[in-house]
Amino acid sequence: MSRQMHFGLFILGTGSHIAGWRYPGAYTSFQDMDAVRDIARIAERGLFDMIFMGDNLYADPGSHPSYTLRLEPLTMLAALATCTTHIGLGATVATTYSDPYTTARAFASLDHISKGRAAWNAVTGANPQAAPNFGRIHPNHAERYAIAAEYVDVVLGLWDCWEPDALVADRATGMYLDPAKLRTLDHDGPHFTVKGPLNIGRCPQGRPVVLQAGGSEPGQDLAARTADVVFAVVQSIEEARAQNAALKARLPQFGRRPEDVVFLPGVMPVVGRTDREAREKLATLQSYVDSRNALQMLSDRFGTDMSRFDLDGPVPELPIPDTYHSFSQALLNKAKREGMTLRDVYNLTAAARGHWVLCGSAESVADTLEEWFTTGAADGFNVMPPYFPEGFDDFVDLVVPILQDRGLFRREYEATMLRDLLGISRPA
Repeated sequence: MSRQMHFGLFILGTGSHIAGWRYPGAYTSFQDMDAVRDIARIAERGLFDMIFMGDNLYADPGSHPSYTLRLEPLTMLAALATCTTHIGLGATVATTYSDPYTTARAFASLDHISKGRAAWNAVTGANPQAAPNFGRIHPNHAERYAIAAEYVDVVLGLWDCWEPDALVADRATGMYLDPAKLRTLDHDGPHFTVKGPLNIGRCPQGRPVVLQAGGSEPGQDLAARTADVVFAVVQSIEEARAQNAALKARLPQFGRRPEDVVFLPGVMPVVGRTDREAREKLATLQSYVDSRNALQMLSDRFGTDMSRFDLDGPVPELPIPDTYHSFSQALLNKAKREGMTLRDVYNLTAAARGHWVLCGSAESVADTLEEWFTTGAADGFNVMPPYFPEGFDDFVDLVVPILQDRGLFRREYEATMLRDLLGISRPA
């Protein structure tokens, strides 16, 4: 089989567009499990590799609706595991505000429940607003990544404490476990002391898939060393090519090959049967934007109060914040490259939270995705529908068949475990 695209679905119940829930017929809640199940069924009908759920650890009425009011990711995905059969199930757990043993145990459980479809998005937790909910002081960027690097090592080590055949359950001899097939971890580091092992056996796919999205230098190193899938925030094909090439160039120093990591830029596709229909959909979505929420999102991305600047003036010179490195860098690069005003950046952030917006007919969207895929800009895409269900149906029913006809995307699931779907080898 020739190289084919991978698709992840970034699921936000109210859609990735900040005002997607206002679109006629759109779902209005990320607490409605019936709606979430319907979205999962669309994703599996579209033969997506995985559903991915980000997370947020505080409630801010001025933020994106699905980050303010939502279901807890692992609980939601465990429920989805019972009504899906092939699609991978990925969730975020922040390394700054959790502990490695609990995380390792939870994702191992999800992997067993789903029969090998679990994935962990290992992020540091960039926003300091979460800190008071855990009685902590938010660490600076360097410290967050130092914690994250050790945290990921501990989780991987705990998943490796059991050999696959440790469970014997021999009725004749009475041996239930072979003690030679499990070990303690005995980790003692600057941030964590963890004895191990887990009280759950080796995962069906060896280890759950590890996802990463760090754009800073420490984030890129952590991804190159530990990630199976890397999400990227980009605004142009040139940026995507450069990021993909830089990631793959880092891999050999960690004993890894380019095919060991899948690179998925994020994209919010607004799809129509014609370019005009797609533009009208996007214009309708933009007409629903509440300036207060959009300004809050813009301020979050740049780590400063953006209301003090003239929206119709140039984009101010801003330092890269200690929080969202990838988003701020991608937006500032695009603004400089295209001579954008601050209002242009404001509109882009309101549309897709700082991700790439791709608007056009199904044919033109497929053309663009094909160009990115075939010229080294992507191994696939993290798809962020602007609203559900129609905004996702449009992509699955109109774009996916075109890619299938071109031999760029599967016509059926070839495997039941996520590692196999992604073409990632099972760890020893």
